[in-house]
Amino acid sequence: MGAVDDPGARETRRWRNLIGLVSRPRPVVGATPADAVHHENKWRLLRYRARPEGLAYETPVVLVPSLINRHYVLDLQPGRSFVEFLVARGHDVFIVDWGTPGDEDRYLSFDAICEGYIGRALRVAAQHSRRNKAHLLGYCLGGTLAAIYTAAHPERVASLTGLAAPVAFHDGGMLTQWTNTPTFDLDALCSATGLVPWQVMQGAFQMLRPTLPLSKAAHLLDRAWDDEFLDGYLALETWGNDNVSFPGEAYRRYIDALYRGDDLVAGRFTLGGRRCRLEAITCPTLAVSFAHDNIVSQTSVAQLIEKIASPDKTLLTLSGGHVGAVVSRKASEGLWPRLAAWWAAHDHDAPAPAVTSPAPAVTSPAPAVTAPAPATLPKAARRRKPAR
Repeated sequence: MGAVDDPGARETRRWRNLIGLVSRPRPVVGATPADAVHHENKWRLLRYRARPEGLAYETPVVLVPSLINRHYVLDLQPGRSFVEFLVARGHDVFIVDWGTPGDEDRYLSFDAICEGYIGRALRVAAQHSRRNKAHLLGYCLGGTLAAIYTAAHPERVASLTGLAAPVAFHDGGMLTQWTNTPTFDLDALCSATGLVPWQVMQGAFQMLRPTLPLSKAAHLLDRAWDDEFLDGYLALETWGNDNVSFPGEAYRRYIDALYRGDDLVAGRFTLGGRRCRLEAITCPTLAVSFAHDNIVSQTSVAQLIEKIASPDKTLLTLSGGHVGAVVSRKASEGLWPRLAAWWAAHDHDAPAPAVTSPAPAVTSPAPAVTAPAPATLPKAARRRKPAR
């Protein structure tokens, strides 16, 4: 039920919803149908089933979420799902589900995750394109991983998109200051925990906005009468409290080389023994930042565009916050169409589309896995010659 005009009825519904909040059924998250097409250790690669009329584009899209968050933030719920939006427009969509690391993963290295896992995800997805390439989007830390991988192995990346993805880490923000203090004993933390607990990282993000829980509570009280808002709120809270611990060895390098050394921007970062220079990225590249992002600064995001050598590069800044601008309903009118248009224009190495002034943006269990369902290109697409 949506808007209620009568103030008395609205107040009645508000208190009814608040009283029944504990027993209210939780919204289903991550519901867009998908099949696991590759799995290894704890992670798996999901391929979303094509729309009934088939695919409209031959270059797949591979989505890489943050390593410490569940993938279904990009498939939150019907009507608020970026994945659902892309599938409906004929894109062939893959996503990395990082799974849940166990104690035995404490020595899992940054290279194994970035070069090994992302590399294999791209190879699997690229097999479904005659170009033998895929578009690569990384969200937050997933965007950092995507940029590093592309700098080292550009051959299967048709285009790179960094969505609120930090590239420069010496931006003077609170996380930089915290990880560079003498009292932040990185070796002790990783040695003692093995897997750096997600509660530690969640606490670090909460210190960026200490009043956020109070703000959310006030917003909930104000909008509790709106069932649609309440379902969206609970879906986002489900995701926000379903976090993943960080393999200690990978976390050690993440903090030491990026937050403390800023090695990626400085050109010192290596992956599998190969130096990752951002200047080596020549594929079409789009970086998206959000004006009210309290986790990743616009300066950090913009460094990707400033450093790469690609002649086809765009920096897009939208209003909204780190999460809200990606999952809100208004994202379906602003952010999502721009990303879909970007990939559509680069399906055959076409010239980049002009990015107009952005419209303001507001600020599950995994789907059942079955045998992969084949997805075919429409006849018109099958007649095209592969891009050279």
